[in-house]
Amino acid sequence: MMHRARAAIGVLPFYLFTLLLLTSCGVDSDKFRLEGRLRNMHQGEFWVYTTDGTINGIDTIPVREGRFIFETPLRSSATLIIVFPNYSELPVFAKPGAEVDIKGDATHLREISISGTDENDDMTQLRQELNKLMPPDVPKKVEEYIKDNPASEVSIYLLQRYFLSDANPDYKKVLALVNLMAKEQPDNGQIIKWQKQLPLLGNGALKSKLQAFTAKDVKGASVTEGDLKRKVNVLSVWATWNFQSTDMQRRLFRLKKEYADKLGVVSICLDARPQDIKTRVERDSLPWKTICDGQMWETPMLRKVGVSDVPGNLVIDASGTIVARNLTPQKLEEKLKEMLK
Repeated sequence: MMHRARAAIGVLPFYLFTLLLLTSCGVDSDKFRLEGRLRNMHQGEFWVYTTDGTINGIDTIPVREGRFIFETPLRSSATLIIVFPNYSELPVFAKPGAEVDIKGDATHLREISISGTDENDDMTQLRQELNKLMPPDVPKKVEEYIKDNPASEVSIYLLQRYFLSDANPDYKKVLALVNLMAKEQPDNGQIIKWQKQLPLLGNGALKSKLQAFTAKDVKGASVTEGDLKRKVNVLSVWATWNFQSTDMQRRLFRLKKEYADKLGVVSICLDARPQDIKTRVERDSLPWKTICDGQMWETPMLRKVGVSDVPGNLVIDASGTIVARNLTPQKLEEKLKEMLK
């Protein structure tokens, strides 16, 4: 229904589209809505997904004359990630029954403001402060925010974005921050998972050896660390609902076609429906083994290989040593090309 509604908006005259925006009167208690306007952008579309799969897959937000609106059913709080045409990302903290407003300039996306809930107000203020800092000073400021706001959903996003996604995470520091948040959010599922996973994530530390593992791929074939014994190897973690991770898979597909047996790849998919992933793997003719057990963040493979992020990845050399981890899709492609020369 939502897709049909957005398709209909796309063919409405702009004055009717604007009228729909201006005459909207609140949000149902089981829905979330965002509205916005960006200067210096006439039309196009954004992508949107959630960090935990609350939205099934990747959705789109059409833009007409710089204005856009997005509404989705929502039963619990969620973090939405908006992906702009230049592939930069913007977090939006969503709650059932809430409505937020996004304003800014398409030529200065880092300065966008989001208002309407305390979490989005906080993130906007923090983003403005981070924009004034030199890159080395950003993690310290983020850490200060988390320590001052351990009960905030913003802190959960920040921990994932600035610490767990780091190429060489300080797991001792991360676990201390997680334990601090756990005191204020003892029933938060994500925090509980981190407390279970973090003590084992050292398995994927840089310069360490890839741990031995045994699993089944979506076709029932055995998968072990022996599948990653080529000149250069990648273990990737992805999900259909995460834009950057599907971009990572597309890049790996092109590289595998180019370098063939020189590049070894194994993927772990965190989707909840293994049969759907089996169909997708067969449809896309992926030339490597894909593990998907339907347990999502609870899959034992994450702890075994020491990865807790989506997209996540380990780059492994021919001796089984981890030489890089959690690279962005573009950096991953650059690293692999450099090693495969």
